[in-house]
Amino acid sequence: MVYTVTFNPAIDYVVHTPCMTPGQVNRSQREEMYFGGKGINVSLVLRELGIASKALGFTAGFTGEAIEKGLAGMGLDTDFVRLKKGNSRINVKIRSAEETELNGQGP
Repeated sequence: MVYTVTFNPAIDYVVHTPCMTPGQVNRSQREEMYFGGKGINVSLVLRELGIASKALGFTAGFTGEAIEKGLAGMGLDTDFVRLKKGNSRINVKIRSAEETELNGQGP
């Protein structure tokens, strides 16, 4: 059993748009959501290699609950510490001609 630690897990919200115009309403062509953080990413790779792992770390709020449920649905074994205050991060990734990322703070 391999234990991985993600201190600040996140939901990566990826928005695809042909172009991004500041100061204007920009519409997305499609959107994706991923659950991540360095330790979680390692656990996902280990799962693909058939190696048992347990993802550890800290989650908070409704986003933390979504991360935990999402990872369980993907078949990952987790044991996160639930913090009473804050929310786990949402990172916004805008994929257009010029890529832009906005990472949240986390709890």
